Amino acid sequence: MQDYQMRKMLMEDRIETLRRAAQHAPRPAVATALATGIGELELRLCKAADDAALDRLAALSEQPVPFGRLVVALCDGDLVAAMPLAGGRTLRDPFVKTAHIVPLLELRARQLRRPEPRQALVPRLLRRHA
Repeated sequence: MQDYQMRKMLMEDRIETLRRAAQHAPRPAVATALATGIGELELRLCKAADDAALDRLAALSEQPVPFGRLVVALCDGDLVAAMPLAGGRTLRDPFVKTAHIVPLLELRARQLRRPEPRQALVPRLLRRHA
């Protein structure tokens, strides 16, 4: 019985030590901001609430707002770039460095597109045995 109590006490002590260490650990967003020189970067699909920011971005880019869904990049909560999900020209804020963001937008757009249909395996197998 004493062995059980001792193990429980050691386990509770270890949990408390880990909790204290976690409170003082640096946050990943802060470390990324210090390393890249930018703040928090968020990539997501556009929402209806982004319409005003997209209009502003289109005016700054001197391009019309593309039709359809857009993947947008927000830096510290400000919309700085947008790319159509189907592909096309990227809207970018000319007053913010966005060259490193565009490849991320392209990658995210590719991930969110519907996958191309795979060729059926059965016809290929039938041709081999015919």
